[in-house]
Amino acid sequence: MVNQASNYLTVGFCNAFFNRFEDVSLITGSIHIQEEELDEAIKVTFINRWVERPAHKKIWAYLLGCWKIFWLLKTKFKKHEVFFVSIPPMAYLLNIILPNKFSMVIWDVFPDAFKITGMKESHPVYRIWKNLNKKSFKKSYKLFTIGENMSEALSQYVDKDKILIQPIWSIFQENNKVNKHENPFIQKNNLQGKFVIQYSGNIGLSHNVEHLVELAELMRNDEGIIFQIIGRGPRVPFLKKMVSEKQLPNCHFLPFQTDDMFPFSLSAADIGVVILDEKTSKGSVPSKSYNLMSYGIPSLYLASNDSELHIYSKKYQHAECFESEELGRARDFILSLIHDKEKWNLYSANAIKASRFFKRENADLFIQKYLAD
Repeated sequence: MVNQASNYLTVGFCNAFFNRFEDVSLITGSIHIQEEELDEAIKVTFINRWVERPAHKKIWAYLLGCWKIFWLLKTKFKKHEVFFVSIPPMAYLLNIILPNKFSMVIWDVFPDAFKITGMKESHPVYRIWKNLNKKSFKKSYKLFTIGENMSEALSQYVDKDKILIQPIWSIFQENNKVNKHENPFIQKNNLQGKFVIQYSGNIGLSHNVEHLVELAELMRNDEGIIFQIIGRGPRVPFLKKMVSEKQLPNCHFLPFQTDDMFPFSLSAADIGVVILDEKTSKGSVPSKSYNLMSYGIPSLYLASNDSELHIYSKKYQHAECFESEELGRARDFILSLIHDKEKWNLYSANAIKASRFFKRENADLFIQKYLAD
């Protein structure tokens, strides 16, 4: 198993593989334990940690990580099968030059993701990575992605018949949402009696959180509504300046919450917001989508109509998906959930039903498909 920044998904994969294989090793820079512990019998080899910012240190961490992964697979793990997860985003390309049986799960499609930076498909980096993808994916033993539209995005690089679709899962396996009257996060942040519209997660280039600020501006005169932005990333200073210039009293910022506080902060949301840049939303699904489902929280998706999120909203009826020019309709959706409790309850119940398709058992389904001929 290879992931420079291992989270609950990597831990789940490791444990699921360990149920079927005698020897499982993890190459990683860090392990973030959430809910599920890593089996003590799994051997961990640490490399350099992933660095989020500044950009030049992030790129260096990726490149150094790739070199260390290459060397370990060339020497210590030269007889191992390899299952690549997520980071560094270019590390799966090592299978072009390594003889290991190499599989990968893709939930952020590169080089497509570079489009958010304004990179054109004619750019040398884009063209080279695209050509390497074709070689890497063709050579892979098993190639996984997590949804139909993401499979479509990958099909430009490899025959679609080779792509295995298998959804991932939420951190939370049960609906343990905390009642607002007993929620310390509500009390600490003076949210009593407020309708909370919450974005919680990374605030990077692919997350156009300014659309949430624009929504807050549209609804600045609607009393009792709080737009809450929780997280970190390179665009936070820009967003705070935007809120300050617009003098929005209904838009608040908080840092990432601790693991202990996270269930309480999530429970505070009346509507959860998931945002993807429309240039790349076909090739990504943030894990927060599944956490919101698990707690029965209706969702507002801001993404393109060809995104996996749009498919989810239509399939499960737990959310509505709007494009960036449809913020007026997004406002109307929010108001409808505020003023129609039965409608909110319906979306909440549908979210819980949808969460049944994104449970920890999905890790075992990955392994079944991995072992199938």
